[in-house]
Formats: sequence, structure tokens, C-alpha cells
Amino acid sequence: MTSIEPITLTGKFVTLEPLSQEHHDGLVDAARDGDLWKLWYTSVPTPEGMAAEIDRRLDLQAKGSMVPFATRSNATGNLIGMTTYMNIDAVTPRLEIGSTWNAASAHGTGTNPDSKLLLLRHAFETLGCPAVEFRTHWLNQQSRDAIARLGAKQDGVLRNHSRSADGALRDTVVFSILEHEWPAVRNGLEFRLAKYGA
Repeated sequence: MTSIEPITLTGKFVTLEPLSQEHHDGLVDAARDGDLWKLWYTSVPTPEGMAAEIDRRLDLQAKGSMVPFATRSNATGNLIGMTTYMNIDAVTPRLEIGSTWNAASAHGTGTNPDSKLLLLRHAFETLGCPAVEFRTHWLNQQSRDAIARLGAKQDGVLRNHSRSADGALRDTVVFSILEHEWPAVRNGLEFRLAKYGA
């Protein structure tokens, strides 16, 4: 695999679309749903910073290290957030799923596990990744719990790994799912999604 091309992935609850500036206004509305940029332990762009964040992600895509998506609700047609393939190693191939956020009203509706199912299935079954990684802030317990619920295993903690927007050093928790673990993870996600109904 030499590179990962942008692709549209459609699931039960969400469609992941290749990110573009055309998504700007819808993503601003999604971020305002819960004032998500005010959560100190996450990196959700402010409404004023959304265009720059889209540009940042598209620049990383042009450099081959990221494939960013806008997340659209199949039920409403509205944009509800963003997610990415990031830190792409096309040689192994290996990647991280991250820089994800969803509108507050979408939490607990099945959209996040559906998004993860789409991204993981494409990574393991189409791209042939032997492992997929997840990272989060040590203090973001909600995110850590959600990653563990996927069936990912904690690899370790990178202490004083990076700086948050406010300049504070953060410890980063690293999780991964290996290729041979994917069938069980897939079954778990499909079981969870079935509980949300059609």
C-alpha cells in the first residue's frame, strides 16, 4: 500500500465523507451542539477556528499522514462531527483512528460505534492493516472507557508526550487492536449496534 485514498464509507447510522471546506458550516453547527470546544481534555475546534482546522487536516492529507472525514447522520442528513485516519504508516501498513469528535446530541445514539465499525473494517479488510491504534489524554476517562469498550487493549502511557492547547503537558494513553483480534471486535460492535434498532 503506497497511500490511503479518500473514500466515502456508509454504515447503519452514519456516512463518513471525505472532508472538504464545503462541510464548514455544518461542522460549526455540530461543534456548537454542546459547546464542545470548551471541554479542556479534548481538541474540538471553535466555530471561529473550524476553517483553519479543516485546512490543517487537508494539509496533512496532502502530505500523506492523514485521511480526514466529516461524519453525517443518516437519520437527519446533518453533519455531527469529524474523525480521521492519522499517523499513517503506509509501509507496514498501520494507522491511528483519532481526532474524533461528535455533537453532544449524537452521544449515545450509536453513531460513534457505527463510525468505528466502518473505519476498522476498511482498515483491516481493505487496507490490510496488521494493527490499528487509538490514543487519548490520560485524564479523558470517557474516551479511555469508550476505546476499551471497542475491545482495544492498552499498550501503554506516553508520559509528558505532547502539549495541550493551553500549553500543559499531557500524558497520552495508547491502545491498539491487532488483526487477529478484529473478528471479535467486529462482532462486539455489530452486537452493540443491533441494540439501537433500525
